[in-house]
Amino acid sequence: METKQCLECGDKIIGRIDKKFCTDYCRNSYNNKVNKESKNLIRNTNNRLRKNYKILSELNVSGKTKVTRTKLFDKGFDFNYFTSIYKTKTGNVYYYLYNQGYLALESDYFLLIKRE
Repeated sequence: METKQCLECGDKIIGRIDKKFCTDYCRNSYNNKVNKESKNLIRNTNNRLRKNYKILSELNVSGKTKVTRTKLFDKGFDFNYFTSIYKTKTGNVYYYLYNQGYLALESDYFLLIKRE
């Protein structure tokens, strides 16, 4: 009978025939290494979305507010990250971060709105 080795540490595996790791620690360690790059991308994207959401929430206390692009930039807002887009029949395009949205107005102003 062939002895199997742990994919993470190389130790001998005892137990079920389809077992790949000697311990839960080795299984977790191996999977964390394998998924590290994709997890970093997801973590960084979620952090960026969270920061943008926080900025909109802080600036839009009343539920409807007008702010300048400069004010958003100064707080660190990144216009490349949003969760959805809503286009009205009149052609206005609202960008949303969950329930906080913004609409570009003329003269570098933005209308911040909160969807209830």
